[in-house]
Amino acid sequence: MDEHKETLRVGSAVRRRRRQLELTLAVVAGRSGLSVPFLSQVENERARPSMRSLERVADALGTTAVELLAAADPACTVDVVRADDQVSLAGGTPETHVRDLVRGHHQLHVFEYVGDHDEGREFQHRNDELMYVIGGSVEVEAEGRAYRLGRGDSLYLTGGVRHRWRATAVDARVLVVAVGEHIEAVDGGRH
Repeated sequence: MDEHKETLRVGSAVRRRRRQLELTLAVVAGRSGLSVPFLSQVENERARPSMRSLERVADALGTTAVELLAAADPACTVDVVRADDQVSLAGGTPETHVRDLVRGHHQLHVFEYVGDHDEGREFQHRNDELMYVIGGSVEVEAEGRAYRLGRGDSLYLTGGVRHRWRATAVDARVLVVAVGEHIEAVDGGRH
């Protein structure tokens, strides 16, 4: 995938969300702690936000980075993401990056995290999530407990559970599968 096209889609998704909420760049800048010029560059495909910056923008827009990334690509009925496709966010290195494995606005969001992760950030997703450790090890804090996960371990989180996680090994690789925020969870089942 062309890196410029990825930038374009993320920028346009940020712009669409901001305009839906009828917010100015200055308001989003104030809420996110990022500068107006940087946000303008993101929206106009001249800058790629790091995962941390995208999370700050998402928080300012009342959504999640996952939702912005999902809205960045049109939904495809069949889409292959090859191992060597460069679809990770800026700021990553070959040792540390986030790779979107399901592009587009679908019922599932799937990301591969490689290397370290921002352990200070707490997450709370509306719908269910599964973390699967492909390699290395991680520590997850959820509902006041710490869980150490190694290669082959998985952790399921019901929607609404606050959690944070961090890599505890340099070679950590984590697969995160989450039900899309736009899917309404109902008691007694899902639809």
